[in-house]
Amino acid sequence: MTAPGARRADRDRDPAGRARNARPRDASGRPLPPGESGVERVDEDVVLPPSESLAEAQRLLDGGYPFHAHEVLEGAWKSGPDDERPFWQGLAQLAVGLTHEQRGNRRGAASLLRRGADNVTEGAATGTGHGVDAARLAAWAQQRADAVEAGEEVGAGGPPRLRD
Repeated sequence: MTAPGARRADRDRDPAGRARNARPRDASGRPLPPGESGVERVDEDVVLPPSESLAEAQRLLDGGYPFHAHEVLEGAWKSGPDDERPFWQGLAQLAVGLTHEQRGNRRGAASLLRRGADNVTEGAATGTGHGVDAARLAAWAQQRADAVEAGEEVGAGGPPRLRD
């Protein structure tokens, strides 16, 4: 057992000493056993300008990698101005909701899709929508949550369009 506050020597760490899991991951972001090949990972500390964050997140969503899209959107959320954080948090929550859906966690998926819809709407109300039609995206997320709760096929309807 490790003492409170002590670092475990067997944990992967980055140069700053923060815990990082270097194990490969599958398309849903689940860690795979050491030595197995996984999908290319997104840097956990990625920070891109808003338009690039949205474009990269869309590329990942279109490719079936919502967990990875979440990493990109979370970078924008955590590094952006305070008044934009609810918007980016909402987008990241939508991606996590899709990750839960992909993993078969319907309850978590519906909950995060709804929470993400609320945050995207609230965040865009401040005028920081970066070309995202928040009302359309929130409606999509609410419909997707309803479909997930109704037991419809996972991934039905494809990924959301972040921008038109």
